Amino acid sequence: MSVLDRKLGRDLWRLRGQVIAVALVVASGVALLVMSLSTLSSLRATSEAYYDRYRFAEVFAGVKRAPERLAERILAIPGVQTVETRISAFTTLDVAGMDEPVTGRLVSLPERGEPLLNRLALRAGRLVEPGRDDEAVVHEPFAEAHGLTIGDTFKVLLNGAKRSVRIVGIALSPEFVYAIAPGALMPDDARFAVVWMDRKALGAAYDLDGAFNDVSLALLRGADPEAVIDRLDPLLERYGGTGAVAQADQISNWFLQNEFTQLRTQATILPGIFLAVAAFLTNTVLGRLIATERREISLMKAFGYSNLEVGWHYAKLALAMAVIGILLGSALGAALGHYNTVLYSENFRFPFLYFRPSGAEFALATAVSLGAALAGAFWAVRAAVILPPAEAMRPPAPESFRGAAVPVWLARRLDNPTRIILRQLARAPLRSTLTVTGVALALAVLVTVMQWRDAVTHLALSHFTGTLHQDVIVGFHELHPARARYALARLPGVHAVEPMRIVPADLSFGHRSHRGAVTGLPAEARLQVIDDARGWVMPVPRGGIVLGTLLADKLGVGIGDRITVEVLEGARPRLVVPVTGLNETYIGVPAYMDLSHLNRALGDPPALGFANLLVDRAGEAALFAALKEIPAVASVTVKRAALNKFFDTLGKLILIFTSFFVAFCCALSAGVIYNAARVTLSERGRELATLRVLGFTRWEISYILLGEVALLILVALPTGCLLGAGLAWIMDRAFETVLFRLPFVVVPATYAIAVLIVLAASVVSAALVRRRLDRLDLIAVLKTRE
Repeated sequence: MSVLDRKLGRDLWRLRGQVIAVALVVASGVALLVMSLSTLSSLRATSEAYYDRYRFAEVFAGVKRAPERLAERILAIPGVQTVETRISAFTTLDVAGMDEPVTGRLVSLPERGEPLLNRLALRAGRLVEPGRDDEAVVHEPFAEAHGLTIGDTFKVLLNGAKRSVRIVGIALSPEFVYAIAPGALMPDDARFAVVWMDRKALGAAYDLDGAFNDVSLALLRGADPEAVIDRLDPLLERYGGTGAVAQADQISNWFLQNEFTQLRTQATILPGIFLAVAAFLTNTVLGRLIATERREISLMKAFGYSNLEVGWHYAKLALAMAVIGILLGSALGAALGHYNTVLYSENFRFPFLYFRPSGAEFALATAVSLGAALAGAFWAVRAAVILPPAEAMRPPAPESFRGAAVPVWLARRLDNPTRIILRQLARAPLRSTLTVTGVALALAVLVTVMQWRDAVTHLALSHFTGTLHQDVIVGFHELHPARARYALARLPGVHAVEPMRIVPADLSFGHRSHRGAVTGLPAEARLQVIDDARGWVMPVPRGGIVLGTLLADKLGVGIGDRITVEVLEGARPRLVVPVTGLNETYIGVPAYMDLSHLNRALGDPPALGFANLLVDRAGEAALFAALKEIPAVASVTVKRAALNKFFDTLGKLILIFTSFFVAFCCALSAGVIYNAARVTLSERGRELATLRVLGFTRWEISYILLGEVALLILVALPTGCLLGAGLAWIMDRAFETVLFRLPFVVVPATYAIAVLIVLAASVVSAALVRRRLDRLDLIAVLKTRE
């Protein structure tokens, strides 16, 4: 080992407190980066392997009723490799121990063998036997939610006929990685089920013998899904096609891909803050070390070491601190990545889970961390390199005295230790500013992370109490005359009924288009309203359409523009309607029209597809029992249950992620504060020891040292709150998707809790430095180096 390397080892040990502080901050940034990227790569590898192994389809389409022979024409479309037709329907299930009707999606299985596409991953049991109408395979999350096993039974409403079916298999499917009921915001495994049954049984029940109402396609390698869809839609149009979608827009896969996007965003912004602070700490440590080793530097150069060798020696000190952090952060990030991947797999259901980080995340974290360390060390190392030997032999010039640093009128009212603190801060404004910035960034990250709970709470309450005033939403298989609401009003516990209709449609303006839906509400709607997030309720448009602001931005339209609405059901009319309002909303991309106008435009008499019910809680059990017996009911959504599920799911995730970031931010703030206090102690040791000899008590010199840091922290707290608000706004915009748009909301309690966490970390850091101050060797410190 060379002489300089032995000196490097001694320096690392001598500065071990500050080295650990820097390493912990680096480790926090590395852990965040590795955790996010390893989770992302593992989930992506798992989903790709799952999709490939179980042949996840690439195009999906629904129709009203199409003859089986149409499959041959679909297969002839250029680019199509495999076509599989099937029968699919929504209905209600009656499960023992569950008062509410369970919304179920029935999917047919081939009469012989396994499906060609969207194959089932059997977790237990077997597939249904051909011709058996009393057997079913159920989705594993639903079975787990109700404790169902092979041999258990439940009742299913098959087009008006209630039938008891026996579970013969429990399975997962690539089509339902994220199993969510229509119109829901979160998966609710207890209230939504996917049930696979024999095709002949479903064909007989829904009058689809020799026909289908759902088709999936696999494409040849390199085929363009949109080109296939352009040819497929005209084929299905005459049979009541509702518009084909590519795999990217399939609801389960769409949710999964959006989660990938958010993980990438998380890995981009937050680790960068930690590594930037690590660069600042590295510069501070090296700058202080070089300032105290001027004589050593001159001796190294006098003995023949080149500027490059001296510079590389100090650069290696920076790299050594970073390497320690990289090793700690990589191990912690890998462990958290595995935990995070398992946590995600509770919502995104896979039959297997690959946690096999590619190594690229570790390489990237290492490269970024080493780069941050070298960037932070640059100016300090440069100072060592350009220092001439003759100049290095002399002590550094004393700092210039600024007599006006503390105004005379203020100085007369302060004691001597306080005046010392203020003068010291005024003499080193850059270092003080950097310390304030480091603490403020730690607080800003805390505010940002804890703001997520505020945003989600506001989003949920805005949607579930601002827009949705009903208690229950009932969906039907077919359109029903508007007078059906009177029959619903006679059900037990129902106080009010309002009709609603949702039609799939392509909305376009110029060359821009969006495939979504139009919601028809009655003119005097009260149970579901057009609630604007800015604080008012918009009237239902008469003869026009109200668009969500995200949808309006996507189409590039404003109030007064006329858009084209191509309805994808019934007679498929093409409507040209003016935009009469823009609705600021946090969820979805809604489009609203007057229900009576929508029915007339579609050529239908007054009709409804959904009904909003206002229900007496005391009569809910009787209402649910009645709804289970109504053949026309396809789905039942209870708003209270949906809200509880929303908070249960997101609340757990937010709590876990907040805990991660609280720990990381404690390391960040503690590293900044401990480093600032230790540098000050090292630089002012002789001064503080002199004050002790002159009669100052330990508490007084502690006040001088730690009071300086405390004052910087007090300045950093409001700065960090402001930075946190700005960073929270940036993160909210970065996490924006078509489904969710996080509101920028930070409640005062969030600021208070974040400040208390930073103060707690500061107290711990100050206590560690205070112990070193108590052990100060006065005789050794007072000796001059000459």
